[in-house]
Amino acid sequence: METVFIADDELSIREGLKCIINWEEAGFTLCGEASNGKDALDRILAMQPSLVMLDVKMPKIHGTEVIRLAREAGYQGKCIILSGYSDFKYAQEAIKNGVSLYLTKPLDEEELYAAVREIKELLSAEKQQYRHLSSYKAKAKSIVLRELLTDTLDTPLSIEDIEHFHLQADSYQVVICEDFHKHSASAPYTFADLLNVINRENNIYEHLEINGKDIVLLKGSHGLRKLDDFLEHYQKRPFQDGSPMESMFLTYGRPVTNTQDIHLSYEDAFALLERRFFCMPYQHTLGYEALSPNSMDAPNCPPLCEIVTLSEETLTRFSGLLTDYIQSYNRQMIEDTLHELEKNMNLIDSDKAEIKLFLTDLYLQVKENINRIYASAEIPFLTNSAVIEHISAQNYLNEILRFLSEQCGMMINAIGNPNRDAVLYDVLYYIDHNFRNNIKLEAIAPLFGYNSAYLGKIFNKTVGESFNSYVDHKRIDCAKELLLEDRLKVYEIAEQVGYRNVDYFHKKFRKYVGQSPAEFRKAANLLSITDPVP
Repeated sequence: METVFIADDELSIREGLKCIINWEEAGFTLCGEASNGKDALDRILAMQPSLVMLDVKMPKIHGTEVIRLAREAGYQGKCIILSGYSDFKYAQEAIKNGVSLYLTKPLDEEELYAAVREIKELLSAEKQQYRHLSSYKAKAKSIVLRELLTDTLDTPLSIEDIEHFHLQADSYQVVICEDFHKHSASAPYTFADLLNVINRENNIYEHLEINGKDIVLLKGSHGLRKLDDFLEHYQKRPFQDGSPMESMFLTYGRPVTNTQDIHLSYEDAFALLERRFFCMPYQHTLGYEALSPNSMDAPNCPPLCEIVTLSEETLTRFSGLLTDYIQSYNRQMIEDTLHELEKNMNLIDSDKAEIKLFLTDLYLQVKENINRIYASAEIPFLTNSAVIEHISAQNYLNEILRFLSEQCGMMINAIGNPNRDAVLYDVLYYIDHNFRNNIKLEAIAPLFGYNSAYLGKIFNKTVGESFNSYVDHKRIDCAKELLLEDRLKVYEIAEQVGYRNVDYFHKKFRKYVGQSPAEFRKAANLLSITDPVP
């Protein structure tokens, strides 16, 4: 509904104008009236009516002067001048100041109604045109913003373009807002919702969507400062129930100082969405600082921590470490190894799909190692398909590493030695299950938190023989069992019990048994032939 304002120094005229036309039927509501030029000017500027009906001869300020001053102050509405004078100079002055119609008194009812209807149609046409223009401008601005962010503008924006689209500012910064709970239907808040409360005259941000992502372009130092205030507020205080930040995850790019570099800030923020995989639990923001090479240093890594690649060699290395620490019940070293792995995952140039695949392979390799070493143990392993499905469904690296830690703990509990209160028994238990490998005291001692010299002394004193001698005895005992089975050749048995050199195996076997492997097998076979049948 349009509004109409009536100004005339005569009360009877004002009352007559209210009644002579059915204003509601004509599409208008009366918003005010005035009896002198000064009041009329003040109220016109305050109310901004769609239509002003104004007498020329007004006290304090002449009617045509009221219109002139109103136009200079920005009034854009329509105006019908009413006058008892037929002097053309008033009409000229009125037309010069943008008066729509000039009617003389006494008023003809039909002529007045036709004039009001004409004004209403003109207002409706202008509003429709404005809506179309606004729609075109909005679409054009949306396209320009999209091309600015994605660096696809054919030519840089001119100063006139920047002003036309209200993009003039001394600095810019891009923020991307995602739902923190990735699988929920929709987030109750977005960053733009919060900014909208303080966005005076649309001068601190622009809001658009690109490929389903909620994008905010902050404009000017005031807009950028709002992001800083927002981050400081939510990062220094624990969230209260219902806090808007509970439902949001934000990435933000570097600040830039001209429109041609806005795409750099957008590229930062977009790249950081992939880095969300590496965030800590309950982390709701990730800024361009995380893209700096120096920001990804790993000061808490063990001294020997090196940047790794997702290679077969890396897989073998870490699966071997975890297998050893599981067998030595060393939970702390398992956590340290997973922590080292986490730091390295942050440094490598691989996407989350590749990392998930690597960590799945890592778990399956450790599972295979433990299954092989402790074949008789009842270990409640998950099925391979369940592991693959679980790891692939996780949103964060820390969730996967926590799963690996829990699984390593489960394996420790399942294979746990009942005598494990004494470290030495843990060492013996480890040897009993790994003597087939090329194990050395220098490599085993750190697994149990000892240096090799000290552990060697304890071992010799408690067991009554050296570490190497104990390992040899385990290997020779196993070799004797295999020789008695009479399935494998001597060199194959040597390899199975941990001797890579068959001559060395012969030497050790003769030392501990007093005869060669072949002689031992032959004697055992002869004995079985001569044994009486029960």
